[in-house]
Amino acid sequence: MAKSLDGGNKVWAPHTHEGFVLGTIVDMGSDTLTIEPFTKERNAKPITAPFSEVYPAEEDQDKDVDDNCSLMFLNEATLLHNIRLRYKREQIYTYVANILIAVNPYHDIPKLYSSDTIQAYLGKSLGTMPPHVFAIADKTYRDMKVNKESQSIIVSGESGAGKTETTKYILRYLTESHGSGMIIDQRIVEANPLLEAFGNAKTVRNNNSSRFGKFVEIHFDHKHKVVGGYVSHYLLEKSRICSQSRQERNYHIFYRMCAGAPEDVRVKLHLGSPDEYHYLRNGCTQYFTQKDTINLINQARKSKQFLKDGSLHDPILDDVKDYKRMEDAMKCVGIEEKEKMDLFRVAAAVLHLGNVAFEEDHNNTSGGCIVPQSSEKALAVTAQLMGLGKEELQEALTTRVMQTARAGPGGTVIKVPLKFDQASNARDALAKSVYSRLFDRVVARVNQCFPFKHSEHFIGVLDIAGFEYFEMNSFEQFCINYCNEKLQQFFNERILKEEQELYQKEGLGVAEVSYVDNQDAIDLVERKASGILDILDEESRLPRPDSIHFTTEVHNRHKNHFRLTIPRKSKLANHKKLRDDEGFVIRHFAGAVCYTTKLFIEKNNDALHDSLEFLIQESKDPFLRGLFGDNKKKPSGKLGFISVGNKFKTQLEQLLDKLRNTGSAFVRCIKPNLKMTSGMFEGAQILSQLQCAGMVSVLDLMQGGFPSRAQFSDLYNMYKKYLPADLARLDPRLFCKALFKALGLNEHDFKFGLTKVFFRPGKFAEFDQIMKSDPEHLAALVAKVRKWLLQSRWKKAQWCSLSVIKLKNKILYRRAALIKIQSGFRMMLCMKKHKPRIDGLKKVTTLKKLIGQMHQLVSALKEDKQSSGKQVTEMEKGIDGLVRKIKTTMMTREQIDKDYNTLYNQATQMMKTLDSKKKKQEEEERMRKIQEEMERERKAREEEERKRKQEEEEKKLRLEMEAQRKKEEEEQKRREEEEKRLQKEIEEQLAKEAEEEAKNQAILEQERRDRELAMRLAQDEGQEIIEEPPMEAPQLKSTPVPAPRAVQAAAEAFQEAVQPAQDESAAAKQG
Repeated sequence: MAKSLDGGNKVWAPHTHEGFVLGTIVDMGSDTLTIEPFTKERNAKPITAPFSEVYPAEEDQDKDVDDNCSLMFLNEATLLHNIRLRYKREQIYTYVANILIAVNPYHDIPKLYSSDTIQAYLGKSLGTMPPHVFAIADKTYRDMKVNKESQSIIVSGESGAGKTETTKYILRYLTESHGSGMIIDQRIVEANPLLEAFGNAKTVRNNNSSRFGKFVEIHFDHKHKVVGGYVSHYLLEKSRICSQSRQERNYHIFYRMCAGAPEDVRVKLHLGSPDEYHYLRNGCTQYFTQKDTINLINQARKSKQFLKDGSLHDPILDDVKDYKRMEDAMKCVGIEEKEKMDLFRVAAAVLHLGNVAFEEDHNNTSGGCIVPQSSEKALAVTAQLMGLGKEELQEALTTRVMQTARAGPGGTVIKVPLKFDQASNARDALAKSVYSRLFDRVVARVNQCFPFKHSEHFIGVLDIAGFEYFEMNSFEQFCINYCNEKLQQFFNERILKEEQELYQKEGLGVAEVSYVDNQDAIDLVERKASGILDILDEESRLPRPDSIHFTTEVHNRHKNHFRLTIPRKSKLANHKKLRDDEGFVIRHFAGAVCYTTKLFIEKNNDALHDSLEFLIQESKDPFLRGLFGDNKKKPSGKLGFISVGNKFKTQLEQLLDKLRNTGSAFVRCIKPNLKMTSGMFEGAQILSQLQCAGMVSVLDLMQGGFPSRAQFSDLYNMYKKYLPADLARLDPRLFCKALFKALGLNEHDFKFGLTKVFFRPGKFAEFDQIMKSDPEHLAALVAKVRKWLLQSRWKKAQWCSLSVIKLKNKILYRRAALIKIQSGFRMMLCMKKHKPRIDGLKKVTTLKKLIGQMHQLVSALKEDKQSSGKQVTEMEKGIDGLVRKIKTTMMTREQIDKDYNTLYNQATQMMKTLDSKKKKQEEEERMRKIQEEMERERKAREEEERKRKQEEEEKKLRLEMEAQRKKEEEEQKRREEEEKRLQKEIEEQLAKEAEEEAKNQAILEQERRDRELAMRLAQDEGQEIIEEPPMEAPQLKSTPVPAPRAVQAAAEAFQEAVQPAQDESAAAKQG
């Protein structure tokens, strides 16, 4: 490589528009090169680029090759240049090893897909004919036939690259060249217009873009003829149903109905022009027409945009003709008139549903909304088309049914009014759900039109969007790029495997080639618990999910992950404006993509609320109910919801399992320009697609092996003119071998295969440089070649002598082997003669096992046992008789099979009869046991009821006794308290009397002492004492105290009052 980048050599330099431009090196820096481009542009400036982005160029710039691996220099610049040359020469197909690159020409190339072309590629090995999608299809068919293994063709590319058309050509080749000549072959091809009508739409990049992925299986019988097919679909773009950008359209079916439907259908479905519908008017409302159909559209069906700007034009699209083509496809796949009208009616209902608007209900204090008068007609039409009541539909759209947490079957049901935006979201969710299930029904009906009972193998064609990146990327791009990460990993593994198989086929004996794995990017998305999909599901289950919280959680859980970063680190200025919690950047295998997470949660959750689910189940239209099936009520709440991302992940795993179990071929479709016009080749844009398709990765992968390869004959013709006549007559392989030995090339740098010579990266260029050096060196080289030839021929003579001796020994060995073969052949003839009888005996012997089972059944019978046993005995005798007949007579296989089938049918019928008798007997026994069990249960219930009543009576009596006991205790307590009160009063009265008595005694004692004192004074003085009458004691105020006898009488009266109550209580206890 270093020699190829010397000054003055032709090189490819990176260019912003062309991808790469040719030039020469004029200056070399420490880590950059300056290239003077060969361009006709004036004032073209030199290009300065790093060493790693400058590639050596081929010497002949006008030479193109069918396989890029045949180039001397294998890099992305030579790959792009080879594709450019072939595209300008209308050679749109190119190989990279066994991978087909298909560039969309945007015009018809005469005879490229004719029936004669199909016949020309039939049975031809890959590489013997110019590159073509038919060659890939034929190789896949032959691989299926030879390897007895199902095959898959993966067709990928961005929107507008021609994936759908490529898929059609593959299906057409397989059905036309290997079909069974039945109507099923036509149905497989004709099913495409129907799928395109409901699943394709006009986008900015493609007028007929498939907005879903599909895997079409063509099934073959043991004779390798087409017997049926099956279509699986993935990730329908539901958001397109409700909104599109200004230059895009909704799904084709809506415009074809508006433009091409007959007047009676239009009136029945209330169809008008596209700008009358909310789901269509925000996008492009023009029809696709041709010159002969533009005047067939009624003026009332044309939109304002159509009247102003005219119709859209595409070579393969015409909404008027495509409506008729769609009806023909429906007939072809077996859809009858009624079902066709059902499909149209539901599609029209989706359109009218979008016209149901809402406005705030100012009379409702709960903040609900209502359907305004202007939308009453749309509401009525939608209800009519969906088989619903107008009021029921309005109520389901403006309210939501909720139940309390512990509602249960008889719980409280609450109708919550929806706000304006909530009602709009509910309407859109219903429209998306109905259309999605309608599309599922179309695919199911397509699959029903080519059924098959048995399939030996199948060839599957996967048509899925390639790696996508836009200025704003959302959930759809995230899922598509996740899918492409998985497919790229499968692509690397499978291409590596095929490269190794080629090395083994050519006998190179090289070690395995390694490649860079992208498993870490896949784990970032799908790893359990910590993957982005699981984090998104966790957020969706929260009561109030929030995209900001979801994005923050993604960044927090993967802070140091190499593949994940924040939007500010994106190279695009628009992405730098995003906050860290508004998106994230993932470094995919094809490049970094910034995703805006605002609508991730909404797009990951398409579930209908309960009101709308119940509404659909109550529809009077059986077709609409059938779309949703007899689904059981899902668990309420978000915890029971399965997300769109998880569903897609499961489908993707199933698809990859199917791909891993089949052989594979790859077709990479390339879009040459963004304007979708023929003849324009935008190099930079195509180079980006090649990188996204993994083709540059394949080149890098092949650099570790022997990427440059050439046929011996091609190499011989390339250098024949430089050799003398005696060497020019050599066999091409011998010439190459002698030449390489004479040059003294390192055997590590090249390998000789059976048909090709393989070079390490850059070694083909060195070999070419040696061969084209000065004449003196070439003369010495020729002398070395002659010397090597002499040595080689002498060694060959020695080898021939040894071979003769070896041949003699081999002849003796073969003679002994022939004798053994003859004995084996005689044994084979004997086996062939008696094998039908032996096989017949084996089959008849197996019938005796049935006899044993019959005896067991008979022994288990209670009725009709004797007659059944007799029939079994007669059957056993018949089997023994057939055994004797086979042993004693020479019977043909047909005779044995006939007698065996007769006995087998009789035995089977008898077995069924006995089995039915046994089942009847068992059923009677079971019914008897059930009756007995019911009787026992009845008696048990009666006994239980009796015990319950007895317990209730005892419990009642105990309660009465307890009440009486409590009453007596209260009475006793009251009596005791009364006695205590009386006793206390008596004691107080006695104490008071004693106190008064003490006072009186004290007075008397004082008088006595006073008198005695007076007497002593009188004696001392001699005075006379005047005797006065004794003084009475003063009377104190006091309450009369009853005498002890009165107290005793009161106590006796109290005892008499209490005695009757005590007697009554004692009587109750005794009772």
